Amino acid sequence: MTDTVLSRLLRYVVIDTQSDPESDAQPSTEKQKDLSRLLAAELQAMGLKDAHMDEHGNVYATIPSNVDKAVPAICFCSHVDTAPDFTGTGVKPQVVKAYAGGDIQLVGDSSQVIRMADHAELKNQIGNDIVTTDGTTLLGADDKAGVAEIMTAAQFLIDHPEIPHGDVKILFTTDEEIGRGADKVDLKKLGATFGYTMDGSTIGEIENETFSADGVDIEITGVSMHPGTARGVMENAIKIAADIVARLPKDKAPETTGGRDGFIHPTDISGSMDSAHLQFIIRDFAEQGLHEKEDLLKQIAEDVLKAYPGSSMTFKVRQQYRNMKEVLDQHPEVIANLEEAVRRVGLEPVLHSIRGGTDGSRLSFMGLPCPNIYTGGHAYHSPLEWVSVQDMEKAVETIVALVKVWEERAA
Repeated sequence: MTDTVLSRLLRYVVIDTQSDPESDAQPSTEKQKDLSRLLAAELQAMGLKDAHMDEHGNVYATIPSNVDKAVPAICFCSHVDTAPDFTGTGVKPQVVKAYAGGDIQLVGDSSQVIRMADHAELKNQIGNDIVTTDGTTLLGADDKAGVAEIMTAAQFLIDHPEIPHGDVKILFTTDEEIGRGADKVDLKKLGATFGYTMDGSTIGEIENETFSADGVDIEITGVSMHPGTARGVMENAIKIAADIVARLPKDKAPETTGGRDGFIHPTDISGSMDSAHLQFIIRDFAEQGLHEKEDLLKQIAEDVLKAYPGSSMTFKVRQQYRNMKEVLDQHPEVIANLEEAVRRVGLEPVLHSIRGGTDGSRLSFMGLPCPNIYTGGHAYHSPLEWVSVQDMEKAVETIVALVKVWEERAA
């Protein structure tokens, strides 16, 4: 039986591959390698002799050029891990055949409903097949839809040697969801000149710009004392941490911003009377905006500490990724060729900015200019996640069309 993009997706999403931001290992969870091993074996079975998984769970493979002229080697990349935001254990994908419109009641949790009023793209899916969760887990279409699309396109190119193309490189990474997807990628071994991540959403959208991103850790040391004799002495680290969060500007939060506005977002708070830990992510499209928000957060924390003279804090900033548009603007052919491929599959390309990041952000600054292509998935990181089978098929067509465009336009 010939694999389809749907059969691949259904096979991949049931493999639990959630990453873990608390782990220092790479990959952060060994279970990510379960999918990576399968992908490497499937690529080898296609006849790609160099297909393999490295010690970090990254998968590399090459579809060799079948033309005599020089064509830039292009890479298609997706990540195997799923987000830690919601459980990915025991995924039970459901397929709604020939969607007729209206809300989609998820079968495993009666409180979970994909409402047409909340998911505008559903109006464009009438008659299409929709893959959802059962409502008790996330689906993992982020980014197993991208993985399935790359694998399906790879098989198509191998089965149709009459399609001229240069070297096509395949890369599957781990830990993208926790900002480490490109940390252990060996670009020399990969051997690509340009790349494309398959990690987007609505078909037709080309994501050529991302947030720039940093993480901030604040460690607070308070003054511990028995509560019976604490008057005038105790400085509760939990309360200090809570004061910092309470003073965050409400107009600089994910839930109150959109468009090109960045934010300060607390992602974790833990502690006891004597010590507490706060984690934040800072996002902005401009690096100056990042620094302004980090300075603001530090000033808030310092102002709070003034009321606790016996306490102290450390404030550490970790760079995560930067806006890939800065690199892509230096290589206009990467977007131009993609726009042409999108038109060839019957869509109108729409340049779009991501209020987030992809492996392409890191890879671009590592030397592999790498915009992001749609996969057809929606409502990522939640039990309401869904993906259109026909949109996934369109993404596969786009990969094949893009390979052709690069070959045609090669000098």
